[in-house]
Order: sequence, then C-alpha cells, then structure tokens
Amino acid sequence: MLGKQKTPVDVVFGIVLRRVRKEANLSQEGLALEADLQRNYISLIELGTNQPTITTIFKLAKALKIKPNELIGLVEQEMKIK
Repeated sequence: MLGKQKTPVDVVFGIVLRRVRKEANLSQEGLALEADLQRNYISLIELGTNQPTITTIFKLAKALKIKPNELIGLVEQEMKIK
C-alpha cells in the first residue's frame, strides 16, 4: 500500500526472522525453498515491508525447525511484551 507506515511489529518480526534464518544457516533462497515461498517475499518480510499470514508463519517455522509459537515468542521477547 502506498504510504503504509511500518509498525514496530513489522520491523521486529523481520529482524527476528533474519536472525533465526541465519542461526539455521539458511540463505533467503534456502528458506524460501524449504517454506515453499518466493525468495523476494522472504526479503520483504525481513525488511518489514510485508507481514506474513498465519499460514506463512507456520511454513516459516516448519522450515526453520521451530514451533510457530516459538517464532512469535521471539518477537514478543524482542518487543519486551509480557
């Protein structure tokens, strides 16, 4: 959307995804292949431009070999949500 403002969760989810992806020794392309997504979509999520659907979060978590709630939990921790 033109003029869409990034919210903190947009940015933080991308930061967390990038960190977990790198810890899993996956490139954006590798993660995209494992999650059955496009590489450019992974990039846009990591940049905070796009936000994933719940289905995409499940795909990403499976590809990263973690539970979806762990991925969300890492975002909560990064945002200091209690």
